[in-house]
Amino acid sequence: MLKRKLEKRVVSPIFMASGSADEEGNAEGVSWRLIGPASELSKKRCRLIHSSLGYDSDVCLFYVKGEFFAMDARCSHSGGPLCEGDIEEADGVLQVFCPWHDYNFDLRTGKSGTSLQQQVHEVKLEDGIVYVKHSSGLSLQPFPMAKKS
Repeated sequence: MLKRKLEKRVVSPIFMASGSADEEGNAEGVSWRLIGPASELSKKRCRLIHSSLGYDSDVCLFYVKGEFFAMDARCSHSGGPLCEGDIEEADGVLQVFCPWHDYNFDLRTGKSGTSLQQQVHEVKLEDGIVYVKHSSGLSLQPFPMAKKS
């Protein structure tokens, strides 16, 4: 029955993610948010996932070397758009580089070569569906009236 519910929640081709509840019915706090089918999400190296809390809470969903990673979309240094950054591997560490000032962040931990730390979010793949653990509703499309700083 859960599988059938999940299939109904995935809207093709836009893929809206639920912001009101996760599969356990939690409406508030940090919970798993349905993003969409891995088969579609893996077609791009990075996707901007919009937050119902607004621009400052958006998330980047990266797909690199067969694995999904998620972190806050705005660089912790000056708010640069990390989804537009280059992704490189150095010494076995996958990193995204901010396009504004070239700060780098480990995709797994959010750590930088500086004292900066980028917030990362857990990602899980279940029955071919990608979920991100987050405190707000998430969607591949902007939320109506989302606040932009």
